[in-house]
Formats: sequence, C-alpha cells, structure tokens
Amino acid sequence: MIVGVGQYSHRADSLDDALEPAALMERAALMASTDAGLDGPPAADAVRVVNIIGWRYRNAPRFLAERLGIEDARLGETTPGGNSPQSLVNATAIDILAGDVDVAVLAGAEAFRTYMRARKDGVTLDWPKADGDDRPDRIGKELEMSHPAERDLGILMPVQIYPMFETALRSAAGRTVEEHQARLGKLWSDLSHVAADNPHAWIRTAKSPEEITTVGPANRMIGFPYPKLMNSNSDVDMGAALIMCSVDSARRLRIAEDRWVFPHSGTDCHEHDYVSNRDTFTRTPAIELGGKRALELAGVTIDDVALIDLYSCFPSAVQLGAQSLGIDPMERQWSRTGGLPFCGGPWNNYPMHAIATMAAELREQPSEHGLVWANGGNATKHAFGVYSAAPPIGGFRHDSPQDKIDALPKRTLAVGADAAGPADIEAYSVMFSRDGLPETAFAACRLADERRAWGCTSDPAVAEAMCDGEWVGVGVRLETDATLRI
Repeated sequence: MIVGVGQYSHRADSLDDALEPAALMERAALMASTDAGLDGPPAADAVRVVNIIGWRYRNAPRFLAERLGIEDARLGETTPGGNSPQSLVNATAIDILAGDVDVAVLAGAEAFRTYMRARKDGVTLDWPKADGDDRPDRIGKELEMSHPAERDLGILMPVQIYPMFETALRSAAGRTVEEHQARLGKLWSDLSHVAADNPHAWIRTAKSPEEITTVGPANRMIGFPYPKLMNSNSDVDMGAALIMCSVDSARRLRIAEDRWVFPHSGTDCHEHDYVSNRDTFTRTPAIELGGKRALELAGVTIDDVALIDLYSCFPSAVQLGAQSLGIDPMERQWSRTGGLPFCGGPWNNYPMHAIATMAAELREQPSEHGLVWANGGNATKHAFGVYSAAPPIGGFRHDSPQDKIDALPKRTLAVGADAAGPADIEAYSVMFSRDGLPETAFAACRLADERRAWGCTSDPAVAEAMCDGEWVGVGVRLETDATLRI
C-alpha cells in the first residue's frame, strides 16, 4: 500500500540555484516521509526510480539512496515510457505481496527546464554520473517504438504522431476542422482550470477555450492541429515520490491508518509495437482490454470510480483513453492534476504526480475508488491502477491481457515500389517551423488493397494546403521514396 506521497517543484532563477533530478527526488521523498508521519526517510529495502530523460545518471536510484541515507537497498530503475510510474507501483505491489519487498521508496524527477537552459547558455552541468558498470535492476519491458520505415522518413516524435491520431478522430466524428478545434479548446480549457486549483501544478493560470485554440507568438502551432498549449509541457523541474510498504511494516513504523491507500488492482499491456502496423488510428484496443481487466480485478465498473486521471500528453490521447474506458470527457471530470500541459509533463514521471494526487484525495474520500491510466510511447504502452483507502478483499490483483491484444489484426505496411501509386490519406499532421510556417507534412495512407503506406513532403505549398480543410480521405499519389503528391 501507499503510505506517503510527496511532490516538489523548483523554479530556479538561474543555473546557480537549480537542482539536479536526484535533489528533486530527495525533496519529494522527504515530503513523502513527512506525509507518512515518519521522522526522516524509512529504512527501505528497495529504492526504485522512474527512467530520467534529461540526465543520464546510469544509476539514479543509487544517488537518491545516498542522499536519503538509505543503505543496502535493492536498486531499480524503470524502462522508458509514461506508463512507467504506474507499472512501477504494480510491480512493487506484487513484490510486497510476495514478501520480496518490505518497504520501498519510489521516485522520479526531471530537471529538463534547467537542462535546456544550460544547453542554450553553453554551460556544462556538473551533475554526477555512475561508473559504466554500476547499473540498477531494470524494471519493465523494453519496446522499440519506431518501425524502420518510420525512422527512415523522420517520423520519430510524439509531436508528429499524436496529431495524426487527432485528424483521424476528427474525421471519424464527422466534425469540421473548426468544430473540432472548438471542442479541443473546451476540453483543454477545462484541464487548465483543474491545474489552477492544484497547488503542485506548474501552470496555475486558467485558460479560456479561445486562448487554447488561438495561434499567436505565445501559442505557436507545433504540429497541426496542435498549437503549443495543446502539447505536453516538459519545460519543468519537478519531482514526485511514493512510500509503499506492507500492512505489517506500516504498523511497525506506526504509520496512522488514515495515511494508508491501497492499490486494489493493476494491469500492464501494450498495443502492436509500431504505429505502422496498428489496425486503425481511431481505436486503442490495449486500453480497452487493459482498462476493463483492471476494473474487473478490483470488482468495480467505470461508473463506480469516483476519481479518474487519464494520461494527457495531447488531446488525442485523452480521447482515445476516454472512449476505450467508456468515459465522456466533455461531461465527466477526467483529470485530478491539470495534466501534462498545465500540471507539468516531466517526461516519464507525470503519472507519479497523478498517483500522489489521487492518494491524497482518496484519503479524504475513503469509500471511493480512483483509476489512473498511464501511457507511454505513441499511445503504445499502458498501465492501469485502481486505488482506494479501503483495503481490497483478497489483496492486490494484477494481470495482463497481452495475449488477447497480440492476437488482434495487424495492418501490413507497404514501402518503396510496393507503396508507389494512388492512395487515400487516413491520418496526417503538418509540422511547423519556430517561425510559424508549415514545413513538413506526414500522412498515413491506405492503398487499394488496404495496406498502409507512409507519405511525406517538405514542399511548403503542399504543407500549407494540408492545413486548410479536411484531408482525411483525400486521394494522393505516393512515389517510391514516399514523397506525397497532391
């Protein structure tokens, strides 16, 4: 169970007063200890850290354990992905149940704001790194995110791919571009209002729908149809930590029962590895099956769950997650924090902030259940957790429906000469320069035989044209090098 939670944000004025990720985790962990009513960090037998993007410590949990004065603990670090914090809670709950772990400190942090400031100023940060052979245990499943054909075309980043999900969802809903943008403005405005009430959020200024959708110098277009405010905000220095332990350990440490929050169930699963082979851009069956199984294991339905936090790197992620779980995001509260754009998007570690917030709220509503969905990659890797301050009947339960997901249809990808010729666009995005000009258009296309093929163009006239009106369903021609002609 979770007995302590901590969240810490550091708004350094300069590089001189900035904190490295290990220091952010230390402060969050000390806050979690105080939250649990402990006089300092517990004598944990496991210290586990979420993979850090902005600084390669090689053994981040060792540096955290040393800062906390924890000796002889088993050290672990997750694989990359925004699913990792929830997967880490699931793995730790399993280990506690099996008697392999007694008390664990879980933490994660990013100092990406400082890291990028240092790069801009040409400053080399004097932060530590472990020796090459000093490595912690690896927790989680490694997945390769990009198909070779995607890499060859430069389709590598979430800012390129999540807008493709968005254009496909918009077309499937039958909305015009203007109608759909207005809907996204309302969805994200509501999210900003949640952040405004969250003392741990990085941006606490509520935004109107018009502020979200209006493109300007402070809200430039990144990847059509997403201006900056619809993107995850990684420009933060944030850390979060959880203390987990067994009931016996909580009693031995004299942690008050009103601090206890129980994971009732958890699931971990992933879609077909590559976007190239997904059956459609408008469904995420791994979320459907993984979310359903987590709820079944907890003995509840989605309508029984009072508190929900959906992963929110981009609007399409929320919509895919919501429809897969049976939630109307326009009618039901789906974030506890304000999400990655406003609470803050510290790369892989955002869900730990969601879990910490959820645990604190469930203490105030001890008869209710909460659900956290964490997502990694290109809507690829998923982890679910169902929580309550009331203990589960029969203990924590975990499962993975991966065999069912793997058996679902895959779409064949055509490349080179096999892809050349007429095709129809099924999803697309247009990437903009920092000067606000459309530069490159990417499109997933369907061939006559229903195979998928990628198309791209760096012709600014074509890229600009694809920002006007609906292009899903439009016929194009693909060259052998994947150049898209209209």
